[in-house]
Amino acid sequence: MSKVTDPIADYLTRVRNAIMAKNRVVDIPASNLKKEITKLLKEKGYILNYKFEEGVGVQGNIKIALKYNTETKVSAIKALKRISKPGLRQYCDSASIPRVLNGLGIAIISTSKGVITDKEAREQKVGGEVLCYVY
Repeated sequence: MSKVTDPIADYLTRVRNAIMAKNRVVDIPASNLKKEITKLLKEKGYILNYKFEEGVGVQGNIKIALKYNTETKVSAIKALKRISKPGLRQYCDSASIPRVLNGLGIAIISTSKGVITDKEAREQKVGGEVLCYVY
């Protein structure tokens, strides 16, 4: 078991790999931040469902049911892009919150009001660390 330096990048990569392998479910080691990101993905319709499993490993597990189009078998998630990295943090104030694909995608931002989307951050007029883009 190796120590992961960037757990959010690991989370995004696991989901990305599961989509490329056309898996229905993906298991990810849990953390509070990852749980919040997962809740947002469900809210915005990028994943079918999720389940937090306690007692698995040290910090528990997140089981994510991925969402695919029934006819075309295309994933609801086209891309997951890590923006702020441990080596180079990316912050924005309320005025410079990024728009992803002209509002078609979402930017997940960690703010003082919790982990929220770019749209919610604009409405609440708060800035924060831009974690990732999803579209």
